[in-house]
Amino acid sequence: MLLTPRALVDEAMLNPVNAELVSRLPALGLSQCLLTAGCLFQSIWNRHSYRPASWGIKDYDVFYFDEDLSWAAEDAVIQRVKRLTDDLGVIVEVKNQARVHLWYEQHFGAAYPRLTSARDGIDRYLVACTCIGIDVASGELYAPFGLQELGAGILRMNPNNAQPDLFLQKAQSYQVRWPWLTIAAE
Repeated sequence: MLLTPRALVDEAMLNPVNAELVSRLPALGLSQCLLTAGCLFQSIWNRHSYRPASWGIKDYDVFYFDEDLSWAAEDAVIQRVKRLTDDLGVIVEVKNQARVHLWYEQHFGAAYPRLTSARDGIDRYLVACTCIGIDVASGELYAPFGLQELGAGILRMNPNNAQPDLFLQKAQSYQVRWPWLTIAAE
């Protein structure tokens, strides 16, 4: 499947939750606010698999960037997003990308660099073709590795976050749900 940035955004918005989040989140005025991860690429894979756009999506990821590294500040944003989206009946995961380095190693067992933008967080997903996000203020698509492998269903380890065991675990979990996906040999 050939994907252009416009086609990806249009197809991702066929998932009504994605469309609502992109519509509602700008009202919060969060810096560098991006809708990202599975809610976008899984909507595309679902369409390719003749499934409803929202099939199997366990949560909707929202990244933003705030220099205030306190948990209290991040929690306040989480609560604001929760109030804004409670009626959607889905889990919205909100993460201040400026804080990830503070908890990542304890949670995932590997060091994590201090990020300088919300996009830096997207750049570090384990699977290269899943590194995508939509800026909720502008509607602009961010896809540092392009869209060719996403459309083709090729899962390749992200060279910016080479963790072979975690990559394989993630890629195989995707392949169970979308059997047509291919795991690229590195």
